[in-house]
Amino acid sequence: MRAVKKSSANRSTVSNRGSRPPTKTALPDRARTRAPRASRLEKEALIVAEAEQQFARFGFEGVSLDTIAAELGMSRQNILYYYSSKEELYTAVLDSVLANWLGNMDTLARENDPRTAIEKYVHAKLRFSQERPSGSAVFTREIMAGAPRYGEQLAQNVVPMLRADVRTFERWARMGLIARVDFTHLMFVIWSSTQAYADLGTQFAMYLDKRALSDADFEAARALLTELVWTSLRK
Repeated sequence: MRAVKKSSANRSTVSNRGSRPPTKTALPDRARTRAPRASRLEKEALIVAEAEQQFARFGFEGVSLDTIAAELGMSRQNILYYYSSKEELYTAVLDSVLANWLGNMDTLARENDPRTAIEKYVHAKLRFSQERPSGSAVFTREIMAGAPRYGEQLAQNVVPMLRADVRTFERWARMGLIARVDFTHLMFVIWSSTQAYADLGTQFAMYLDKRALSDADFEAARALLTELVWTSLRK
């Protein structure tokens, strides 16, 4: 009987220990979840990139999950595994575009010299127009329609950064480094003039008798726009 009890107690001890996840198997479990996550992010990036191209060309109404899936060689159900609706995918595209755009908006605050800051800011905005024209096109389409699907995100993310940039200009003005103008509208002028090289790039290239704008064209635009902005601020 004692032997039986001892054996029973041992089984109980083993059972209690076994109820806790062993440390040895925890690491392989986490490793198994790491690879699929990387794969998922890669797949999402491919879907967003294709969706951006199609939304830029055809607008929100002219695109379906089927057209995106067909171009990627996927099924509609496969797209739905990653994005529950066309609306969610559209928002993901604009989130990506906005993150890219906002990533350049702290350039002014990071510089002490106004002219250097303006030159870097204009350069960053033109680089965005050159490298991501389709994203700019999706963004412009949304804005031109009155931002019906993305207005709240714009208000939450862009307005605070715009106000921060305006405060930077105001600080420079108080220091006597620049003339005082309407800094909010100055930012609007910079945004619209740099974004035009994405939205109207094909038209500009046609007028220049070339298939596409070159690096030299963007450099010429950077130099001119920087000088125009700086001239308006020079004391």
